[in-house]
Amino acid sequence: MSKTKVIVVGASHGGHQSVLELTHKYSDLDIKLFEAGDFISFMSCGMELYLENSVTNVNDVRNFKPADLEKLGTEVYANHEVTKINPENKQVIVKDLKSGKIQSYDYDKLILSSGVTPNNLPVPGHELKNVYSMRGKDWAEKIKAKLSDPNVKNITVIGAGYIGIEAAEASIKAGKNVTLIDMINRPLGNYLDTELTDILSKELTNKGVQVVTGAKIESYEGLEAVSAVKTSDAEYPSDLIIQAAGVKPNTDWLRGTVELDKRGWIKTDKYLRTNLPDVYAIGDAVLAYSIPAQKDMPIALATVARREARYVAEHIFENTPSIPFSGVVGSSALSVFDYHFATSGLNMTTAQKADIEIHTSFYKDTLRPAYVPMEKGNTEVYVELDYNPNTHQLLGGAVLSTYDITAQGNVISLAIQQGLKLEDLAEADFFFQPGFDRQWSLLNLAAQHALGELEFTK
Repeated sequence: MSKTKVIVVGASHGGHQSVLELTHKYSDLDIKLFEAGDFISFMSCGMELYLENSVTNVNDVRNFKPADLEKLGTEVYANHEVTKINPENKQVIVKDLKSGKIQSYDYDKLILSSGVTPNNLPVPGHELKNVYSMRGKDWAEKIKAKLSDPNVKNITVIGAGYIGIEAAEASIKAGKNVTLIDMINRPLGNYLDTELTDILSKELTNKGVQVVTGAKIESYEGLEAVSAVKTSDAEYPSDLIIQAAGVKPNTDWLRGTVELDKRGWIKTDKYLRTNLPDVYAIGDAVLAYSIPAQKDMPIALATVARREARYVAEHIFENTPSIPFSGVVGSSALSVFDYHFATSGLNMTTAQKADIEIHTSFYKDTLRPAYVPMEKGNTEVYVELDYNPNTHQLLGGAVLSTYDITAQGNVISLAIQQGLKLEDLAEADFFFQPGFDRQWSLLNLAAQHALGELEFTK
């Protein structure tokens, strides 16, 4: 009896989790995993740690080694680009990028986890030397070499999201002059509300980053290699440009076969099925179902891809899945020099894009009771809670401090996922110990503040 053929496209988080789940749940599967890159599978979210010499080796910054999955019976193909799907014959066309050989492979089930590609700004000069992207092992090694090059003095980072902040911080720690440029009016503005980004903007400036916001980039200047970034208002000397200005779905090869939206995201139904029979899509190239927004949104996170993969593997052999994919909250965290933050769900910016009515409450306090002095660890803490103004249901939130309170972000995420209200969070039963927190826990106090209750001052 022949084995059921499952092909997985893309070896990042979604592809990795798909294979793990399939091999654990089922026997008699013929699984093939195709990856266009030559290194399986670099974890770009670990790039800052590599650039700051905080990892064992660049080759260790990966989700898995091919041998890890081959031990489970999966065939893993690096340097193999899937270029086309033939749904009539249930085949994929694959090009071996080393030999140039083109071959077709049959599938019974096909999982697309094709991911995203960094945006390369289409400005004059983008083809100059020393214009890099902050993604993938090859770029990581090139950036690392520039950070240790004494001839590279001025680094300009384009994009003040997570990746841009990581690039700026690593460059500052390497002793470079750093300019951080973004078109929106504040760094991390797509992830945090204004009160928190104001704190982090000041932190970036205090650590030596020149922050330029609301900027329109006109060109990259230089002859063979870049020498400056020109905006509509100024020109910034640049020996190296690190582009971190967002991503686009890696789906051009699917056009005309798999249904895409106008921006190129793969369209799926509530079971993560595409328009093609037995073809599923997960990961960054798919709009994820947001629990707080109750609609599909771009949420490019490893955690999202893995949850989607887990769901698909669970239901892949059901004619009609017994339940739809439940969705995700969307939670993430980042350090910005001395500050650490975690954020979950919606904020004012993402809620506006999704046309969701939302109110926000900003709460500032100290981590521990007032009798603990600051020099003994009683740091300032900040909480943002975003909620439905009519029902008080939690839709988003964030925590920030120089002390690592990011685990509180997981509490907010769980509260959002379970549909809790401000009133629930205000009374939730959390522990108290003065070496850790207040008599009312931080999230209790933040919710009570949002409800307009009497401030607890001890």
